[in-house]
Amino acid sequence: MAEQEGIKAKKSENFSEWYTQVIIKSGFVDYTAVSGCLAFRPEAYFVWEQIQAATDKEFKKAGIQNVYFPLLIPEKFLMKEKEHVEGFSPEVAWVTKTGDTELTERLAIRPTSETIMYDSFAKWIRSWRDLPMLYNQWNNVLRWEFKHPVPLLRSREFLWNEGHTVFATQKEAEAERDIILGIYKKITEEYMALPGIIGKKTDREKFAGAVYSCSIEHLLPDGRAIQGPDFHHDGQNFSKAFNIKFLDKDEQMQYAWQNTWALTTREIGVMIAVHGDDRGLVLPPKLAPIQVVIVPIFDKKKREKVLAAARKIEKSLSKVRVKLDSRDDFSPGWKFNEWELKGVPVRIEIGPRDIAKKQVILARRDTYEKKVVKMSKLTTEVNTLLEEIQRGLFKKAEDFLKKNTRKAKTYSELKHIIENNRGFVQACWCGDATCEEKIKDETGAKITNIPFKQEKIFSKCIYCGKEAKYVANFAKSY
Repeated sequence: MAEQEGIKAKKSENFSEWYTQVIIKSGFVDYTAVSGCLAFRPEAYFVWEQIQAATDKEFKKAGIQNVYFPLLIPEKFLMKEKEHVEGFSPEVAWVTKTGDTELTERLAIRPTSETIMYDSFAKWIRSWRDLPMLYNQWNNVLRWEFKHPVPLLRSREFLWNEGHTVFATQKEAEAERDIILGIYKKITEEYMALPGIIGKKTDREKFAGAVYSCSIEHLLPDGRAIQGPDFHHDGQNFSKAFNIKFLDKDEQMQYAWQNTWALTTREIGVMIAVHGDDRGLVLPPKLAPIQVVIVPIFDKKKREKVLAAARKIEKSLSKVRVKLDSRDDFSPGWKFNEWELKGVPVRIEIGPRDIAKKQVILARRDTYEKKVVKMSKLTTEVNTLLEEIQRGLFKKAEDFLKKNTRKAKTYSELKHIIENNRGFVQACWCGDATCEEKIKDETGAKITNIPFKQEKIFSKCIYCGKEAKYVANFAKSY
């Protein structure tokens, strides 16, 4: 069984090869016959279901409703918002015929759903009483631009939520930013154990068609940044393109104000990359399909006695996701390796000697620590350990982020850090897109975002030497 072979690459030496081996050999995802499009195996899809459920619960608390719109988008819709279509045109896959019949108009396979949704919004919104309209859909999208897809981190087809909200005023629309980013922060930190830097994108990096974009930026173990969940304030750009108007309280016709926002299956790839180790996946307990695996250790004579005790333990742990591995055709050591490869947070080992002493051995996946626990205290110990692992994974990732976020006061310092250390480089920037572009051309590092939590300006602009307006984060990124 190839998926259960050990990881041959080391994370610290060849991150790319290590990452590929982990996600494939663990049986988490698999390649398909379509380049850049993955098969989510049960473990991976379970993780996505947990993320989706937790996120959707928060959306509903905020009054957001789920809807669904078609996969196919008429070409004329994509042409309505110039900046939007220019941003996505290289990525669009087209349906041009059905059977042997050519279509009279090409249909795009959605790269995102603004255009198909907003045609309907224009019909549904008539009065201020129809607002706010808070809609979200869970679906898949297809983007075909890039040449070298990276599974989960940069897939051509991916799953996501896409929120599309409509408001009567700019103030109401912009107030939603902190609500949505707050939800995403909660999900990424509390469920995926992923820290990130929240901030505003530059105009050069914003979403095509948005007035401005905000994001949560993560740092991967290879020192490169990757964008996580995002929020886009679209102003009236789409409402004017799609004629989304309403009669206000003063009986005046107004264009609506809109936002879009998303979280994708890329986050699962980030989670794997950040927490995994040379033995395989390390899954946060809140998302792990199996939180606890019981591995009985026995010979033929003691088999039934040990299995009976293991089943009793399994029953006592009914409030967690527990699995008893009672297979006879694999050794305990082989099972240990398999469940470590799959990232199960806690392993319980029990043999005849443990039964005699009324104890078990608890092994944690993240640190490999083992401890002896009395059976009478097992339930409490397991619950405590799962919580400790969840917190520990976040703390470790947070420490890595802090350690690899450095300041640069001069351009030579910035270049040195990017070339030798990578990670995030905090540097002062004048706000001029020319400086931003030249830095990226010369170093390969872009401004990932401008953090909301702004530090005091500590130098002139890192590139041109003029007065700085912001402390921005620079990094090489995916």
